[in-house]
Amino acid sequence: MMDFVGELLGTFILVLLGNGVVAGNVLKGTKGENTGWIMITLGWGLAVTLGVLVSGFYSPAHLNPAVSIAFAVLGQVSWGTAFMYIIAQMIGAMLAQVVVWLQYLPHWDMTPDPETKLAAFSTAPAVRDTTSNFIGEVVGTAVLVIGVMAMGPNNLSSGFGPFVVGAIVASIGLSLGGTTGYAINPARDLGPRIVYQFLPMKNKGNADWGYAWIPVLGPIVGGIVGGLIYNLVLAGI
Repeated sequence: MMDFVGELLGTFILVLLGNGVVAGNVLKGTKGENTGWIMITLGWGLAVTLGVLVSGFYSPAHLNPAVSIAFAVLGQVSWGTAFMYIIAQMIGAMLAQVVVWLQYLPHWDMTPDPETKLAAFSTAPAVRDTTSNFIGEVVGTAVLVIGVMAMGPNNLSSGFGPFVVGAIVASIGLSLGGTTGYAINPARDLGPRIVYQFLPMKNKGNADWGYAWIPVLGPIVGGIVGGLIYNLVLAGI
């Protein structure tokens, strides 16, 4: 039960602060408006750091279905446990997005562009190209999983792990995230996208369900690929 709570709480913090920094950048009238991609990637890195930090005492702090599935494929957690984690992660992401919506409540109506509103919920590509967008999510998530798995053999000092994971996420965002907005986490994208579908907002557009499968399936494939690369190649060195 504490594993479930840890994954829910950690993902809640991750999405609250991660999509919070996006909302602060893209919505009209905020004090952080137009502070840019560097601030978004830094904010997401810090969001992941704090999410892992607050959940790590209760769960393995996957906070990401792609990570949970990768560990299940490699036999490091059971499929039942992975499924439980994924449910917790989805609930945490959706609850967090409701709080982000409440936090910026007057700014949604001040922002006329529907796509800009959606950007504070879920990702969208800079250039819409299915193959390129899918590859981008696969590569980014593979790097994330390889980095997370490499933490074990590096024998990090106790309590230092969350900061390394946050740095990995920020690095992926800075180097690879400019193509798709780097979801690299199905719960982070799908949970808020579902919430967007139902929340009342002035001039709200559609949730772009035609694209939504890419930030879900891409990270899952990338997580498995990253886990296999690490397990079959790097772990044997």
